[in-house]
Amino acid sequence: MSMDAVTPNPWAQWRSATPARLALGRAGAGMPTDETLRFGWAHAMARDAIHAALDVDALEATLREQHWEVARARSRAEDRTTYLRRPDLGRQLDPADAERLRAGAGRDCDVCLVIGDGLSSLAVARHAAPLLAALRPLLPPETRFAPVVIATQARVALADEVGELFGAVLSVMLIGERPGLSSPDSLGIYLTHSPRRGRHDAERNCISNVRPEGLPCEAAAFKLAWLMREGLRRGLTGVGLKDESDLAVLESRQAAPPLPR
Repeated sequence: MSMDAVTPNPWAQWRSATPARLALGRAGAGMPTDETLRFGWAHAMARDAIHAALDVDALEATLREQHWEVARARSRAEDRTTYLRRPDLGRQLDPADAERLRAGAGRDCDVCLVIGDGLSSLAVARHAAPLLAALRPLLPPETRFAPVVIATQARVALADEVGELFGAVLSVMLIGERPGLSSPDSLGIYLTHSPRRGRHDAERNCISNVRPEGLPCEAAAFKLAWLMREGLRRGLTGVGLKDESDLAVLESRQAAPPLPR
């Protein structure tokens, strides 16, 4: 379609500031062909992100290269169709995997990290390993970690059961968020103190939209490390723990010596 046939929208200048579908213009009474094609492509990307299986072998290899100890688990949802139709099964560990993790626990730990495929395996494949690589140097060296558990067909609450099995003080779930038409690879992070089955969302802290176009991994790791340190120090997460990591940045800048003139 010739660009002359497209009537521009007066808000078109705002498109440079957001991926949202605004000021698309029109061709007669309909949408321009290129915008219709972009919408179809975005919809296909979102569907693929939900249904594509996570490459667990590749993720485990990357984590081991970063010197993480790794374990695997799956939920009680046997396949993707069941997972999408029965969210409750995605919140419970497969009994055999639960027994295996329990047998391998053997020691108390401060932090249990769980990586769940969730609703976007693409987000996990792209961002989970870089985020953990950025996180580790920000935590005290004496922090005791349980093995990183890669969980498939997983919902957020699955980390509660995993953390309980390991006797962790904190559980951290990295999980693929529900894809949007402009964000098929958004990673979410959920932090829970004293994880155990039956915890509810008000007892968690959430960091959302982790991806280069949203909250980059380095910034997300900084926020997560601050919340983890404060969660361990105060003995809580959720509505009682507010993210004040930005204040920590301001205080560190104010404490820094002035630059020479």
